Amino acid sequence: MFTGIDEVDWASLGHAYGPADDVPGLLRGLASADAMEREVALDGMYGAVHHQGDVYDATLACIPFLLELVASPEVRDRGCVIELLTSIGGIDLGGDDELDGLGPDDEGFEDAANYAMAAAAVAAGADVFLALVGDDDREVRLAAPGALASLHRDPARVLVLLRERLTAETDTEVRLALVEAVGRIALRYESLRDEIADWLGWLVGAAQDPALRLAALAQLARCAPARLPRDVVVTVTDLLDQLRRAPGRGGRPVPPGGWEDMAAVAGLPDLTDLAVLSELTEPPDVPDVWEPAELRPAAPTLVGRLREPREEQRAGRGAAWADDLLRTLHSALDDRVEDRIALVTAQLRSPDRDQRTDAVWMCGGLVRTWRGAYDEVVRLVGAQLGDPDPRLREAAAAWLEGLFEVARPAADALAARVAADAGRWTPERTGDRCGTGSALLALTRTGDARAVPALARALERPVLDNRLGYAITHLGEAAAPLVPVLRRRLGGLPLDERLGEEAGPLLLALAHLGAAEALPEVLRVLRGAPAFRREWVAESSLRALAAFGPAAGEAVGDLRALLDGCSVAVTASAARALWAVEGEAGAVLPRLRGLLLAPDAAHRREAARVVGAMGRAGGAAVPELRACLGAPEVWLRVDAALALCRVTGDSGEAAPVMVGAWKENRHTRVDIAGCLAELGHVPAQAAPLLRAELSRARRHNVSDGTSGEHDVHHDEKLLALCRRALGHSGEENTA
Repeated sequence: MFTGIDEVDWASLGHAYGPADDVPGLLRGLASADAMEREVALDGMYGAVHHQGDVYDATLACIPFLLELVASPEVRDRGCVIELLTSIGGIDLGGDDELDGLGPDDEGFEDAANYAMAAAAVAAGADVFLALVGDDDREVRLAAPGALASLHRDPARVLVLLRERLTAETDTEVRLALVEAVGRIALRYESLRDEIADWLGWLVGAAQDPALRLAALAQLARCAPARLPRDVVVTVTDLLDQLRRAPGRGGRPVPPGGWEDMAAVAGLPDLTDLAVLSELTEPPDVPDVWEPAELRPAAPTLVGRLREPREEQRAGRGAAWADDLLRTLHSALDDRVEDRIALVTAQLRSPDRDQRTDAVWMCGGLVRTWRGAYDEVVRLVGAQLGDPDPRLREAAAAWLEGLFEVARPAADALAARVAADAGRWTPERTGDRCGTGSALLALTRTGDARAVPALARALERPVLDNRLGYAITHLGEAAAPLVPVLRRRLGGLPLDERLGEEAGPLLLALAHLGAAEALPEVLRVLRGAPAFRREWVAESSLRALAAFGPAAGEAVGDLRALLDGCSVAVTASAARALWAVEGEAGAVLPRLRGLLLAPDAAHRREAARVVGAMGRAGGAAVPELRACLGAPEVWLRVDAALALCRVTGDSGEAAPVMVGAWKENRHTRVDIAGCLAELGHVPAQAAPLLRAELSRARRHNVSDGTSGEHDVHHDEKLLALCRRALGHSGEENTA
């Protein structure tokens, strides 16, 4: 083995961390008889030789030796090596020659060339995988189908082999890997798609194994969604029920009555019943059968640490792969929101806790991406807050906390959970999981007054989770009983470097409540803020003073002093507060009009927002606002247009700017819709945009690969503002 490895000048080659003279040791480590040595070597391969999916010249040099490893039956853990090769050679160049138009000196040429050479080199040796689909090693049989589907140059030959192997294979997960590989071939080769779709459709109807039928459905949804049966949700639900009831699932012991009777056997209440939930004052005692513990040291390698969460998730679950199939199915169904809602609803009603847990996690991408009628889904997720399994409770609470007003159908369950966890209400982290305090955060964000007693206790604690403080604003007037404790906490904060972080949520809550009685505490913070982040503290304090209005007369001297010699943000905030307290536009408009002419767009935006808040009293600044409408920065144009609308009471001049910005930057839409809702009329050219927004199924702020905690809230706010604006205009809308 490794013939010629010492003839390679490894030191002249490179990987992610420099010269590749350590690579021969890694390759030999992959062939070691010692399991830990193999894992360390694999860790090194992913960490340096194939770092974050990159391909280096050292990676290319490894390919012949990696192929030799997978062909050697005496080598252990060859499945991991197959997966490594699949990743190295499976870079999809989109079917085009990505080197076209690139010269050797162009940026990206070397990377693209390495990817292309890696794909060609692994494909040239891919015949080695043909013999591995029937290997004695189960892990090899699991990895080989995907490698063949991704790397082999003769897909028709591979297709025949995979389908033949399916008739002989007895391991369930390997059979699923074979079906998934067939689906991958269909996605890569359009010429074979119809044939494969026919075969998958036949498998859905003819296979005896419910797991195999579910796998075929998932792949059919990926490659030929139009061929799915009309009753796909009913079919999937029935298959899941068959899987649940199948003998030999493995894992936790099943009582004589099945999983449905586990609560009764353990002497627990029915915690899917909201009436029972509402009566709980303490979390139920959970027998050890729910959580068989296994103490072991942390994995010493990155590969091991990445593997452990998945192993933990699968622990005790004979059909744990079902969640993978359902994720594939959900992803393939894409914008078929009603089908996806029906599917996840059926999962959430399952007596099988594992299916319910999977369903909670699957709700995330669905609700975050698509608009829909989610009341029943939310209520069912709320019901999981009473489950004896802490992992399921935590998953449900963590999901609900990101929904804000959408979580209201679960408010009763959240309130019951907060009451049941009366001694553990503070949001905390346990490992990588959200603590039970997520229920209090979720309840607060729904605007439910039942959160107030627990919030009062939280505000008295030495440490406050700032997310709770910021969430108080969603309670509106219901949060009024919190004013005394907010004042005490703000008044007791040390005026040190932590003041900015700790005072921010308290000042925001007091501002939203218009709690002018907190003026002494706010002035203490404004006057005593340390140099570190002083301006940030000043802005938060000034926001509160502006909300207090004339009742903050004692602060006039401080406000006048802050009009000059401070940052533009502080100056603008001071101007807004002074106007709110005194009501004299002449005291602040000259300074604001000067800022509207500043060269810095950010400075002009600050001033435009303050002038807009002044409404008709800011009329003298109209010329400067008009001058900003032609600025190159879209956000400056938007802020100026909205301010002009509020100052003049008319949207005529600003309408073209708002329409253009709405199309150019989707993140401007909430602000624009909010202004139109305030005005009470919608310009003719803007109305079609609002109606189109209400008709879209996809949320306006969805971004590939990223999501924000407030995304659903902001999108729901946009929809509400569009309805309100069109309603003021007398337009009928049913969205």
